[in-house]
Amino acid sequence: MDSLPLHLTKWTDRLTFDIALCLEGSGETLDEIKDRHRIDASDLLVFNQDKVFLKRVEMYREEVREKGLTFRLKARAQAEELLTTSYMLIHDPAVSPAVKADLIKSTVKWAGLEPKNTDDNSVAGGGVKIMINLGSTPSDMKVIDATARVIEDDTSGDDDD
Repeated sequence: MDSLPLHLTKWTDRLTFDIALCLEGSGETLDEIKDRHRIDASDLLVFNQDKVFLKRVEMYREEVREKGLTFRLKARAQAEELLTTSYMLIHDPAVSPAVKADLIKSTVKWAGLEPKNTDDNSVAGGGVKIMINLGSTPSDMKVIDATARVIEDDTSGDDDD
């Protein structure tokens, strides 16, 4: 069983995947799963009380039933496990900063946390774009480009007006 700081539970997503495959009649036997994950029957009894564990197992079971065991499902399970390796490499002082930077960039990308690319730089820079269509045909459309101005607010407290 993994004891790395990435896991907030004593079970891994890979374990839920393996259990789901076993319950659907493919993959390893329950004894093989217990050996590989270094767990025993009492651990499984505890996991079976965890609603999140049961939900993950059921999600994988439904996916296997509906789609069969696809390459994408296998790759996703493997990617979950590789995040642990990536974490260890990022925190290893012997690994070069360039490798760490690539791993961090990849993790951000996989998590969907990258800023979205837009064609309009003003939108990406925090600007506002408003489009009002007052015509009935595209030829009636008028485009007005405007640049935002910063208006200084005098909050000095001087009331010389």
